[in-house]
Order: sequence, then C-alpha cells, then structure tokens
Amino acid sequence: MQLFYNSELKQNDTIFTFDKEESKHIIKVLRKKEGNNIHITNGLGFLFISEITIASERKCEVQIKETQFFEPNNYNLHIAVAPTKNNDRIEWFLEKATEIGINEITPIICDHSERKVYKKDRGEKIIQAAMKQSLHFYIPILNEPISYSEFIKKEFSAHKFIAHCEETERKSFKNEIQPKQDILILIGPEGDFSTKEINLAIQNKYKPVTLGTTRLRTETAALVACHTTALINEE
Repeated sequence: MQLFYNSELKQNDTIFTFDKEESKHIIKVLRKKEGNNIHITNGLGFLFISEITIASERKCEVQIKETQFFEPNNYNLHIAVAPTKNNDRIEWFLEKATEIGINEITPIICDHSERKVYKKDRGEKIIQAAMKQSLHFYIPILNEPISYSEFIKKEFSAHKFIAHCEETERKSFKNEIQPKQDILILIGPEGDFSTKEINLAIQNKYKPVTLGTTRLRTETAALVACHTTALINEE
C-alpha cells in the first residue's frame, strides 16, 4: 500500500482536492489515473480509502469511499533531544524514531550544544516521509527548539527521565519503565549535559538513567530510548 498524507483531511469529508504541487506529483510522477484507488491519512489516526475522480496535474480530486480509524498506542513517548552538530544525524533519528513509533520530539539547546539553531521545516518533511513509508496513521509532533532552562520548567504529567553519562547514581532506563506509561526522556548533546543541568533536572523530579554500558552518540541514545520504550510496550 502506498500512503499519502494531508493534514487538511477531515473525518467526515467525502470529496477532497489536493493542491497543485501534490496533484502534479500524483498524476505526472506517479502516473495515477481516474478510477485508481489511493490511500490517504491526515496523521490523526484516520485512513481514507479513496478513488481519483479528476486526474489533472493542476487538480487531483478524490472521492472518499471508506474511512477507517486506528486507535493510538497505549503509551506516549516524548523525547527532548539536543540537535547534533551534523544535521544529517538528527534527521536520521527523526526518520527512524517515526518508523519505530514516537509521539513527540522537542529539540533542546543545552550548555554543551554544538548546534544552537534548528530549523524544523525540513525535519517535518522527513517525519512525514517516514510516516508514509512505515504506514503509520499518526504523525509525531516536532516542536520548535527551546532552551534547556526553559524546557525544564515546564509541567509534564509523564514519567520523567534524564539520560546522562556522569558517574553518579543512575538506574537502567529499561528497568524503570512499565507498559502503558507516558514517558518523557531528555537526551543531551555530544558533550553530555552539564552537571548544573543534571542537578536541575533532578530537582524537577526527573530520574537519572543509563541507556547501557557504552557511551552512545546523541542520535543513537535517543533511538535506543525510543526502541526500548516500544519493546517494553510489546510485552
């Protein structure tokens, strides 16, 4: 199944028209014709099974024949991660985390961050492509970058963790989480969180954890946290 994405589709829509750019892609590039069925999601759990009724490069219109709704995961995973110096590495994480299953991502700017600016437009496109490729019907939220000091003050109802490499008391992340929990975990930059940041997180009721015995790159650590959470929820 080839999956298309459009956030403007509503649950009760019966007719939908793609914009000019997407219409050209569907008709000219993919060579879809009138009568062809296509599958669309709005990223909110809905799958729209539709039939092309107007096959024009300027206006591709479809009739919604069937609407299906898929329940969300029984857990919610939010990873706040420092953007890497090499943009390709954080984009790799966005792609793979979307494939595995993640709900929300927040880029955080830390004391040791090598990248202080992150443009989320490209990240959103990568997430959309990964969602379609992996046939997910929920699109992860990618938030605007925020400073660590601002983020740590925010209130969250999830179970909160900070993964760091300092030789202080830490517990295993995989042993601390349970199925059907909402999880928020902080992942630091290549130089790790500063001692000040770690202490600030603990003061705000974040549990310090380790993701294993080896030192991981930022994007690897974030993906390990994502995969670990997914595996725990498969049991």
